[in-house]
Amino acid sequence: MSRTESDRRFFPANERVAHSSVAAQAEGRQVVESVLHSVSQPVVNLLAAPGGALDRQLLFGAAVEVMEVHNGFAFVRNAADGYVGYVGATKIRPHLATTHRIVSNAAQVYPRPDIKTVPFLTLPYLAEVVVDGWKAGFAKLATGGHVPEQFLQPVSVLAADPVATAERFLGAPYLWGGNSIWGLDCSGLVQAALRSAGVTCPADSDLQEAATGTALAPDAALQRGDLVFWKNHVGLMQSAETLFHANAHHMRVTSEPLAEVIDRVSKSGAGEITSRKRLSA
Repeated sequence: MSRTESDRRFFPANERVAHSSVAAQAEGRQVVESVLHSVSQPVVNLLAAPGGALDRQLLFGAAVEVMEVHNGFAFVRNAADGYVGYVGATKIRPHLATTHRIVSNAAQVYPRPDIKTVPFLTLPYLAEVVVDGWKAGFAKLATGGHVPEQFLQPVSVLAADPVATAERFLGAPYLWGGNSIWGLDCSGLVQAALRSAGVTCPADSDLQEAATGTALAPDAALQRGDLVFWKNHVGLMQSAETLFHANAHHMRVTSEPLAEVIDRVSKSGAGEITSRKRLSA
């Protein structure tokens, strides 16, 4: 059985429609193709069901494959990692290929290329936009508005150090299923860091543990950029002794000695480290 068939997070079908890629498992559903759209709001919740639990979040500009719009919700698949869920139908638009990403913690979008005008939108770190021209130190966006050029970087530019990307989130509030600097969880932090460096990374910690990096021996010395996993948790090593992670204990992104985290997690009854992995070994 494939991951798609066994894991509802990736199975592109609901009670009414099934994507053509799983036509053999359609079982009476209408077989459909998807239509590519983009997220049109700063942060959009990707839900397990219409009006249901938060699975993940999508940032402005993210590409989604729409399989159905029904009762105000679009049934979509995240083009970047294959994650399936529901978003508000008014929060997406026809797709435009992005050219730049936001590299400040937040960026204001102004109606004109003038910082004294009233901004109408605020975009989070790592959101992506389509630049349609430059004027007076501003990027003109194809979707409307202007962003100061200092806040932008071409999407083709990759981070040399994913931990440095993660460090931008220091102090960001913890949010189960969150993916933005305004709220994120452990796996959201790791995914953002690795994807900024061009490393393919799934969305949830169990998937990251299964698919990301090369396993290290239990007694191997750790280094900056290594991943440390517990059941339902992951963090990035900031140094050989320091773990950087989004955690519900502090309800924010923190940097703390790995030894202290190991002791706290063990005392809580949540178990021991399940694996330690290196992105290049």
